Amino acid sequence: MRWQGGRQSSNVNDRRGMGGGGMAAGGGLGAVVLGLVYFLLTGDSSGLQNAAPGAQPSAESQAGAPTDAASDSMKAFVSTVLASTEDVWTEIFRQQGEAYQQPQLDLFTGRVQSACGQATAAVGPFYCPGDRKVYIDLDFYDQLRKDLGAPGDFAQAYVIAHEVGHHVQTLTGVSQQVNAASRRGGEAEANRLSVMQELQADCYAGVWANHSQQQHKWLEQGDVEEALNAATQIGDDALQKRSQGYVVPESFTHGTSAQRVQWFRTGFESGKAENCNTFESRI
Repeated sequence: MRWQGGRQSSNVNDRRGMGGGGMAAGGGLGAVVLGLVYFLLTGDSSGLQNAAPGAQPSAESQAGAPTDAASDSMKAFVSTVLASTEDVWTEIFRQQGEAYQQPQLDLFTGRVQSACGQATAAVGPFYCPGDRKVYIDLDFYDQLRKDLGAPGDFAQAYVIAHEVGHHVQTLTGVSQQVNAASRRGGEAEANRLSVMQELQADCYAGVWANHSQQQHKWLEQGDVEEALNAATQIGDDALQKRSQGYVVPESFTHGTSAQRVQWFRTGFESGKAENCNTFESRI
């Protein structure tokens, strides 16, 4: 992925270097995988501890961020990908006669306080509708590569684009409708709606990939396969099989590997957000 030299977003907040960094007690691959099963790449942040709408960053999270070359490069990468999502969704919203409101993206290490509550790195990247921010601990990308078998910069870009997809769902009211319907229904219905919401965010990530490629011509051979492999590795069935050795379909909240791949492809091949209505699809 030839991302170097692209416009960088001004909406990235570097909150790395917070006190008490590292994984929560019991961290490592086991905690990460278990967290991923229920939380990875999700717009539902209701499971965060100490939920407090409007919560402000702690003094610890204001500590100085790392300044080594690798950290600077990763921040530049994230900023460039986020800028591309801004450009793509601004144009898509403009074509619909609407204004796109850009999200913020906070980089953190170890743990972070959001408007949705406190989270640790073990939950993976997440989007909080309460403050309309994406949160990423960059160490997650090492887990994605080493432990989940999904290396590559375009796989990393897919993660960001998926979270921004949840922001789009908040702006369009989809997230609010899903939350309301989930409260009315039982656990099975809430899980079904969660799967549809996650698959739509995958589709939106594909829509972004289509438009960003048209704008930048930055994809290289194997990049799309990196994203598809990441979608495969973080399917509910793959994660459950890896973490507990068996699969419980009724507990799925994000969709199977095959579904996640198919919906990313749908968005990427069509480039049309209107093709991402997972809630009425039989796929």
